[in-house]
Amino acid sequence: MQALYFLLDAVVSFFCTIFLLRFMMQAMRVSFAGQIGNFVVALTNWAVKPLRRIIPGVGGFDWASLLAALALQLLFSALFIALSSRDFLPDAASISLMVLWFAVKALLRLAVYILIGALILQAVLSWVNPYSPLAAPAYQLTRPILDPIRRIVPLISGIDLSPLVAILLLQAALMFL
Repeated sequence: MQALYFLLDAVVSFFCTIFLLRFMMQAMRVSFAGQIGNFVVALTNWAVKPLRRIIPGVGGFDWASLLAALALQLLFSALFIALSSRDFLPDAASISLMVLWFAVKALLRLAVYILIGALILQAVLSWVNPYSPLAAPAYQLTRPILDPIRRIVPLISGIDLSPLVAILLLQAALMFL
């Protein structure tokens, strides 16, 4: 049963991450032209395109992508709670709130992990290959987080420590989640 849970969790987490990445890329105006953008769009169009007929993008946000991630995580959370609480049967309202809480918490954690991964990718690429095709999307994805930190933390001997500060802050946010 643990192996089945592990595999199901891996698949759900992968697709939720891709849906969230699509939502975040559009929200932060990251270009979808390129390998990463094409990859994300190709893997998410099966769910996002039909949802866009029902839920339009409003305010520059791709709500269909976010809803797809939430729906997938809600299904997984409901399945997990149903399988783990066979002996304990709380009322339907409690189960619904628990499923919603687990799903939202899991999506927030995934969003933080996406940002941490983008920050690490950007930091490594800035030293190794700043003209990589991955550098521009990583920069655009992390710019809203790094710009306020850069106003506070100055360059030290030409080295930007703002990604390190941002990763520490995001790790602290994960502790609360």
